[in-house]
Amino acid sequence: MGSGFLNTLKDDLVALRHEFHGIPELGLNLPHTQARILQELEGLPLEISTGKELSSIAAVLRRRGTPTGERRAVLLRADMDALPVVERTGLEWASTNGNMHTCGYDCHMTCLVGAVRELCERVDELPGDVVFMFQPGEEGEGGAQWMIDEGVLEASGRRVDAVYALHVWSGMDDAGTYHCRSGTVMASNDNSTVVFEGCGGHGSAPHLSHDPVPAAAELVLALQTMVARRFDVFDPVVVTSGHIIAGTARNVIPEDATVESTLRAFSPQARDRLFKLIPEVAHGVARAHGVTAEYI
Repeated sequence: MGSGFLNTLKDDLVALRHEFHGIPELGLNLPHTQARILQELEGLPLEISTGKELSSIAAVLRRRGTPTGERRAVLLRADMDALPVVERTGLEWASTNGNMHTCGYDCHMTCLVGAVRELCERVDELPGDVVFMFQPGEEGEGGAQWMIDEGVLEASGRRVDAVYALHVWSGMDDAGTYHCRSGTVMASNDNSTVVFEGCGGHGSAPHLSHDPVPAAAELVLALQTMVARRFDVFDPVVVTSGHIIAGTARNVIPEDATVESTLRAFSPQARDRLFKLIPEVAHGVARAHGVTAEYI
């Protein structure tokens, strides 16, 4: 393969990444992102299908000349969706729609498009089939399961033998650095919501109410103590309480307060322990403050 193709591919992919970055979409329905990827795949020797319930794309590149049952298949995956974050980077290609590709999925899609084009150029060298999986709904919408239910793992006519993906780690290592290891590489990601119910009142008379706000504040700190004291440092977990909801005015004690967290673990055992301990901690904090807690 000539250097001219590779240089053109690099320039095209940089421009494509900027395009993706400028049109971030949320959840399972990503019509503009899907349309742009389909445009990139047009004319290539692929069998393309799109999702029924979500804006997904599955594309199969087949090895030529070998019956389906006699060849292996691998799947390459990239996630597509963004987060509801207002971008203030000032970049020429920055998003202006209130969403942002803060997790690098614009890079992931671009890398997969590059892999598609590269492998299509080398189709006669392939030892088997390749399934390219463009997945919406990574950020809490379960998009992978939707695509599995719709048959992405069998898109080539047989179940794939292996699945590969990558995640950018920008800003933490020099460009061109790759990390890989045996065992678990990325953590699980689950959500936790705790709602404290109290009795509202005026800010001047807290003794006449049951204030859920201190309970919410204590829970945030108690969860960090739980992580540090109840989990093995060699089987780590991370709990981040990124969304706290309470009240409508500074001088009014609200009826309720909500703490929303994300939970990450590297083993099923630690993950299960998080689900067991968080309600225990929440109910203990609630009792200490004279309020109730609902774990969702």
